Amino acid sequence: MRTRVRRDLRDTDETDQRWSDDELDRHIERAVRDLSLAAPVEAVTTLTTTAGSRDLDVSGLADRVSIEAVEYPAGQYPPSFVPFSAWGDTLTLVVDPAPRTGERATVSYSKLHTLTDETSTLPAALEEIVATGAGGYAALEWASFATNRVNAGGTDTWRHYHIWAQERLAAFARALAKHGRERRVRSHQLYRPAAAPAPGA
Repeated sequence: MRTRVRRDLRDTDETDQRWSDDELDRHIERAVRDLSLAAPVEAVTTLTTTAGSRDLDVSGLADRVSIEAVEYPAGQYPPSFVPFSAWGDTLTLVVDPAPRTGERATVSYSKLHTLTDETSTLPAALEEIVATGAGGYAALEWASFATNRVNAGGTDTWRHYHIWAQERLAAFARALAKHGRERRVRSHQLYRPAAAPAPGA
């Protein structure tokens, strides 16, 4: 991802780099986080209930963005999705009667993407979006830093970077909005309750 962003920024000369790896990493992390809020990783886990309590501890769901659906009791067909509320690290099942000990609840949730030197949860289709955002953030930061400074590329160098950054960030915002809408439509279809069979069917 660093290499891709450097190519976009035309900063590929290893002997004279305008951005350090640490600086680019910070902009890439910001773009990944922004993307995660629009199109997060979809994950599923199973939690166990406690007798008489409708509360479930979700503090173990690392990098959680939101809770999407809760199936309780787990394993039924058709799935039994129940109302719930979430506050902090507590997920409350809005059910009656209260659960018994050891019953299972399947929690569908979304979480932040991971991008490191060793692993990535980004689908290939979303990698270019991250590169676009990271490049825009990097160029915007440099344009702000270079304003009213002497630059080897001329007095308008900062302005060119500023314009380029704004164009990239506008494209980034459009891509986030598009993928955010796609995810909302998919989620609504995924958890639509199953219709009861017609009599005699």
